[in-house]
Amino acid sequence: MNIRISTEALSGTSQALLWPGALYGLKRLQTFDHKLYFLNEDLSKQQQELINNELITPVTSFSDEIDLQVIAEKNKLKAIDDNGSQTETAENWVELSNKICFPTRKASKQRTTAETDINISLNLDGSGQSNISTGLNFFDHMLEQIAKHGLIDLDLSCDGDLEVDEHHTIEDVAITLGETINKALGKKIGIQRYAFALPMDETLATVALDFSGRPFLKFDGSFKREMVGDIPTEMIEHFFYSLAINLKATLHIDVEGENDHHKIEGCFKGFARCLRAAVSRNERNLNVLPSTKDLL
Repeated sequence: MNIRISTEALSGTSQALLWPGALYGLKRLQTFDHKLYFLNEDLSKQQQELINNELITPVTSFSDEIDLQVIAEKNKLKAIDDNGSQTETAENWVELSNKICFPTRKASKQRTTAETDINISLNLDGSGQSNISTGLNFFDHMLEQIAKHGLIDLDLSCDGDLEVDEHHTIEDVAITLGETINKALGKKIGIQRYAFALPMDETLATVALDFSGRPFLKFDGSFKREMVGDIPTEMIEHFFYSLAINLKATLHIDVEGENDHHKIEGCFKGFARCLRAAVSRNERNLNVLPSTKDLL
């Protein structure tokens, strides 16, 4: 990626030092083959020496194709894409370089039918914050498990035909949630792809997930109660079926135990931990698509 950096985003307020974390951040971006454009001569001699000592070398001529600009504004670093939209903000270069190497994966989706009206916004790289309202209290609690234990920020609202029954609301939320996660994943480059986990008291929920591109669900488990809270237990398997199909993922869930509340919660928590691990990224596989087919 071609990155143009303003002098202010490098020098900050001091003529002797650089913006906090600049040497680490620039070095890291260069390590991952990003081309850095900045005017070395506009920096003070001390600042130039600091950069030269770290063997950080800017490209001498500006490219016509700049993918990202980094500017300083109100004591913060801001990254702006080629469409002029601010993509990232950070207080230092360590944080900003991490966000550039691992861009925040967000997506939103609205789905309206004659039966439900659903809005979902999520951030796969969030902290587990959620604001969920489906009209079904127990279902909201289970979706909160996905956000909390998956470290996904999730805003989800559903206005469904609950006067008919719970089916359309649970099914359509699963469909839209799967589509939104898939949208946020994009080309899936750099993800771990596989994950596995979850004991919960007397319950053992085993969940395995693969973003294979081949949708499939295998669900082994049964419930004694017809209802838990305000959702029918028959909808649990159907929720995960609708989710797996629209995630285009292979999902296996095996749950055993005595308490139906624990069993359902174990399934949702186990799925959340699998999802968290499967979508995670690290520097070792930054540009790697984990498939010999080069397609997921």
